[in-house]
Amino acid sequence: MKISAANRSHLMAAAVLLAALVAPAATASAATSPRDAGALAKSTYIYIATVRKDGNQSQAAPVWFITTGDNQVLIETSPASWKARRIKRGSPALVWIGSRTGPAFIGKAEIVQDTALQDQVIAGYPKKYMLARIGYARPTRAKLDSGQIVVIRISPARDLPDGFQSAPAAPAPVLDETAKPASAQ
Repeated sequence: MKISAANRSHLMAAAVLLAALVAPAATASAATSPRDAGALAKSTYIYIATVRKDGNQSQAAPVWFITTGDNQVLIETSPASWKARRIKRGSPALVWIGSRTGPAFIGKAEIVQDTALQDQVIAGYPKKYMLARIGYARPTRAKLDSGQIVVIRISPARDLPDGFQSAPAAPAPVLDETAKPASAQ
């Protein structure tokens, strides 16, 4: 049976939603809402900001991404990028899906050494992005092994309110909304 490109994205969104509903809440490693799962399935880009040492948001930058079966977001970047350096020191990620004003969430971000996740990025980018398919900005095992690029996994923690916008130099929301902001401690 041949599936058209248009139907493929609908099937992917349905599969993501079904997986989210079937997975037991206690074992789910990502807290992706149905709103975000559907938007991730349809989007080409996410916009990601990190938290600076002073607690403020960085500028949101568009990046390519893929998702795992449990709705974690995988991106690749240079280890020298500000986002990689901030994530290495423990910054969460603020993510807007599809546009700078799209649905937003905050998530735990980490640089991963897991070769299976790295291989997902290596295989997934060319499937999703024509430019990667023809060799432009394509992640490869050689680039990962040489340290030219790193893979970052973002595990959604909670949705940010509808209409939440990127505001560079403004205080960033906290990952755990039950935690006190650093200024209150």
